[in-house]
Amino acid sequence: MTETSFPRPASLKVWDLPTRLFHWALVAAIVLAFLSSEEDSALAQWHQAAGWIAGVLIVFRLVWGFLGGEHARFTDFLRPERLVSHVGDLLRRRPAAELGHNPLGALAVVAMLALVAGSVVTGITLLTGGGEDLHEALAYGLLAVIGVHVVGVIVMSFATRENLVRAMVTGRKPSDRHPGAADAKPAAIYALPLAGLAVAAAVAGAIRIDPQAFQPHAHAEAGEGGEHAALDHANHDDDD
Repeated sequence: MTETSFPRPASLKVWDLPTRLFHWALVAAIVLAFLSSEEDSALAQWHQAAGWIAGVLIVFRLVWGFLGGEHARFTDFLRPERLVSHVGDLLRRRPAAELGHNPLGALAVVAMLALVAGSVVTGITLLTGGGEDLHEALAYGLLAVIGVHVVGVIVMSFATRENLVRAMVTGRKPSDRHPGAADAKPAAIYALPLAGLAVAAAVAGAIRIDPQAFQPHAHAEAGEGGEHAALDHANHDDDD
């Protein structure tokens, strides 16, 4: 009796759907936040909403970093001990194709998450009294890291002969670039419900701080936004 062999699939599952949705939703929120950052912008009324959305997304990603699919987990890509060898491979122009984030990509992910979170927190302080300079500094720092990240993605796509942007859209990478690798392990069955609860709590907290958090409204002056939002909310309740 001959042993049956199955052909190797053309591609491997790498990024789960929640990770991909998070990635592109955060891209959209950041783009909207920057386009609406000036008071004379046609999108100015959406600036605070974009910030709150980004904050909720960060909460989701933190939870998903512990409970999500294999390559979405922090333990999969936060490995500082691999950084030196990765940089050496880059200098020798022999970078290895990685299923998940490579070590430099992992640093960029952490930096972006931290800078988005910091921008959101300092944006909240603008509603209660100041912090505008730090908010702007973090925002421009985020823009710089995003620029480096985009360049890195383009360079690594050519160097490893993998379309990394397409991989974050489809969730798959070509199997011939990763011999011996298998599909990523999926998230635990309880991961999505727990992440959903965390997101719901974040949304509730945002609305408690700013009742109009996810609605278009005018830029708030430092120290006035929360008071105005609460007053508008109270007036709306009186009208009802």
